Parts: sequence; C-alpha cells; structure tokens
Amino acid sequence: MGTKKSLGKEVFSLLKENAASYMMYFALVVIMLVFQIWTKGKFFTAQNISNLFNQAAYVAVLAIGMTLILILRHIDLSCGYVAGLSGAIAAILMEKVGINVWLSMLIVLLMGLAIGFYQGTLVTKFGIPAFITTLAGMFIFRGLLTRSLASTGTIIVTDKTFKAMCQGFIPDIPGNRTGVHIVTMLIALIAVAAVIFFRIRSRKNRQKYNFPVVSLPIFIVGIVAVSVVILFAAWMLAINKGLPISACIVAVILGAYTFMLSKTKLGRHIYGIGGNDQAAELSGVDVKKVTLFAFCSMSVLAAVAGFLYTSRLSSATPTAGLAFEMDAIASSYIGGTAVSGGVGKVTNAIIGTFVIMSLTNGMNLMTIDISYQYIVKGIIFIIAVAFDVRSRKK
Repeated sequence: MGTKKSLGKEVFSLLKENAASYMMYFALVVIMLVFQIWTKGKFFTAQNISNLFNQAAYVAVLAIGMTLILILRHIDLSCGYVAGLSGAIAAILMEKVGINVWLSMLIVLLMGLAIGFYQGTLVTKFGIPAFITTLAGMFIFRGLLTRSLASTGTIIVTDKTFKAMCQGFIPDIPGNRTGVHIVTMLIALIAVAAVIFFRIRSRKNRQKYNFPVVSLPIFIVGIVAVSVVILFAAWMLAINKGLPISACIVAVILGAYTFMLSKTKLGRHIYGIGGNDQAAELSGVDVKKVTLFAFCSMSVLAAVAGFLYTSRLSSATPTAGLAFEMDAIASSYIGGTAVSGGVGKVTNAIIGTFVIMSLTNGMNLMTIDISYQYIVKGIIFIIAVAFDVRSRKK
C-alpha cells in the first residue's frame, strides 16, 4: 500500500468501504444488547441462547437455499408451505403409517426434490416467472398441507430420533460432572483454530498476488473479535446442555453450500448468471440447468427445515409454514444479498437469520403482541434493504 495510513484512518476507511457488510453485524450486536437491557438480563442466559439457536435453525436452512435463488434474481414464495407440508408428511408416515424415521425422511426429501424440479421446470422450460410459479405453489402446498391433516388435525410426533433433531444435544464425555459441556468447548476451540488458520491463509494468498490487505493490528483485532464471539456462544451453550444437534445440522449445510459457492464451477456459474445471465449463457454456461438446480436445492432444504420445525414442536400442525418464506427472504437480504442479484453469501444469510430471530426472541421475552412484532420486523427489513441499495449505488 503506497502511503501509510494511521490506524484510525484505516478503520474509518474500512467501515466506509464495507458499510453494507458491517452493518448487519452492528445491527445484531445492538439488537442483542438492547434486549439484554429491556428484558433485565433475560436475553443472555444460557437457556435463552440455546433456545435462540433452536428457534433459528429452520429459518437458517431456508435462508441458505433462498440466497441461491435471490443471487440468480429469482424468488421462491412457496418454500414456507413446502416446509410445513414436508413436516406433516413425515409425521403421517412415522405416526400413522408406521414407516421407519429414516425412510420417512428420505421419502420426504425426494418429495422436496420433485417439488423443486416441478417449479424449476416451469421457470426454465416454460418461461413462467418464478414469482408467479412459486406464488401458485404457495397456494397449492398450503392446500395440500391442510388436506393432509384434515382428518387427523395436529399429529403428535413421538419418535425420539426425529424429536432429537431440534430438541437434542450432542453427547458429552461420559462421567463429566464439571457442569460445563466439555465437547462443546472443544468444538469451539477447533472452530477458533480453523478461523485463525483460514484467515491467515487467505491473507497470505492475497499478499502473494499483491492484493490489498488490512494492516496487521486490524487483522489481529478481527480474528480476536470473531474468536471471542465463538467462545462466548459456546460457553453459554456449554453451561446449559451443550451444542444443539440442530446447530450441527445447520453448520454442515452451511459448510457444504459455502464450499460450493466459493470453490466450485457451479458456484461461479450461479454468481455469473446472477450478474448477467445473457453474458453467462454466451460464455457457455447452461443457465437453465443451474437455475433448475437452485430450485431443487431450495425445496430439498425446505423439507429439512420442515423436519427441524416439526421436531421442535413435536407435532405437525396445519399452520406450519406460515410466513416462513418471509423470514428467509428477509434474512438473505439483511445478510447483504443484492436486490439486483449476483451478490450474496450464505454465511451472511446466517447473520441475517440471527438478526430476525433475535428480534422475535427478544420481543417474545418481553411478551410484545405478535402484531407489533411483524411491524418491527418489517421496519428493520426495509431499512436494511434501503441501506444496501444506497451503499451499492455509491
């Protein structure tokens, strides 16, 4: 870097140049601190942080799939009721038909794949806009959900393996009587080590090709900040019951999609199509196949989200899926996915998920009426998108 900047000027410059990226982290911290004060310390309790992870799991999975759809400049309004229907069908297969839990989930995942293929085909082959296709899908799958539970009503799920998906915790070392979940803390330490390793490797690669990098003090502060957040969250979980299995499921899906978007040809094609689909097609990219993949991916992840939601409630209800897609869309946009397409990260969508679910969790702790909750989430959403649009124009 030519002229040396003072540390203060560099920090200011970083904040200015990356305002859209940093704003969601700032918003999340502010929301959590505000609710910690307003709830008189109830927000940052071990049990509530554990509940927050479980509450956010199904939205996080939907947000990951939705990010791909939005990067491609499409939308999926049906994923909420696909999730609700998936949970209902899984419950019917297990509790009414008596099919094994793993086979039931496999059948429902294949159903999700078929739904994604059906909607993706309408969009890619018949040219029906995704908004119309998935809006129709929302009506269809809501009707199928209501129809599937019409004779039974709410179905109580009793299978322990299925319930463990969003109620269970990873096992600890046998005989541990310290009051702290040791395995959770070990996983956190491994995560911190991984963050340090990959950050250092990324910095060295950028330096190798003479790309600009932040100064060493800023770099160290960034690593320390991320490490502190990981260790704090892990400690809060460890003094409760440990790391929820739902968080592990989300982490595996997040890791797979992060790798796919950042390290594979498919990921590059998704970003290329989102940036300019005509240029991508002229470059030899099969736009239709990639778009079809995104819709199939979305519906399969919606099925997984349906498992997590049904597991958390231990029941399948006719109201499952209501407004799930709105939380997923909001999470992706708050996480920095560009309204114009071509830009977005699934990791940032998870931060957006925690923004949305922290609002829900905090307002529930304060027993704020659901009507006001929708108003507040709507205001936060429009502010986030307006800020993103303005920052990208600049």
